[in-house]
Amino acid sequence: MARRTRLPAAGVLAVLLALSAACGPTRAAPPPSEAAPGRVTVATWNMCGVRQWNCEDTGSSQEKVLALKRLATEEGARVVMLQEVCAGDLATARTELGTAWHSVFQAYRRLDARGRGAAARCAADSQGAAGIAILAPSALSDVVEPSVRQPATGLQRGLLCAVVAAPHVRVCNAHLSLPGGDPSRPELEFRDDQLAALVNAADGRTVFGGDLNSAPPSAGERSSWIWPHDLYRRYRECDQSSPSSRTGRATHRTGHKVDYLFTALPRAGCSVLDTGASDHWALVLQVKEG
Repeated sequence: MARRTRLPAAGVLAVLLALSAACGPTRAAPPPSEAAPGRVTVATWNMCGVRQWNCEDTGSSQEKVLALKRLATEEGARVVMLQEVCAGDLATARTELGTAWHSVFQAYRRLDARGRGAAARCAADSQGAAGIAILAPSALSDVVEPSVRQPATGLQRGLLCAVVAAPHVRVCNAHLSLPGGDPSRPELEFRDDQLAALVNAADGRTVFGGDLNSAPPSAGERSSWIWPHDLYRRYRECDQSSPSSRTGRATHRTGHKVDYLFTALPRAGCSVLDTGASDHWALVLQVKEG
């Protein structure tokens, strides 16, 4: 498995971060022109694009767009699943990547105590709504937003699936609720139902995951019960080191793993990449098309 690396910020050369030898040699996914035949690179990244959500110190909008473009080009991601992305930033990156690139976007919604909702907005008017998205250099079809249990008040995140035309792979992108995510009923847990909906939306050719706001179901973890009992048996996670493993490297600057990519397709590599423009690292999975 590849260790964590850092994508370069504007005008700065890439610097490989040292890690223990136990994690193995550093190896990022190759650019599209160098990708091995029959392999697909899929990434998930929480961009921390909503500055007012404790993201003030994670880089400017321009730096985030540049990091996203590098993830899609230099790191070879043919599908990028995004969370906490601003619609305007997504549109800018897609335009600058070229006409071959397509995206779908689902806005977060914020509901008040009376159930009245509106799209969650990013800080700058030009950035538009905040939400989740799928970005790829080919057409996206069969776009669906599977039904998923959400808080009755507060922030509703979501689940978004699409088929990527070339290669023919289906992806499902999720951003789960935080514990206590419903201010009117803070004792309620939503992640168990949301994880079940995510798994139910997948099939044998789906890569699915995202920011699941959950620790892995490792021994001693108090919230392990939220995970579907057969998830790690039916599918393998990007950073899962063995069939019995239920953990992986940190994907957040707090030292926790909260970002995941699962699939039944054969895995060919996994990288954790520090983009330098978010509090989350990007998780990059290579799979064989099968």
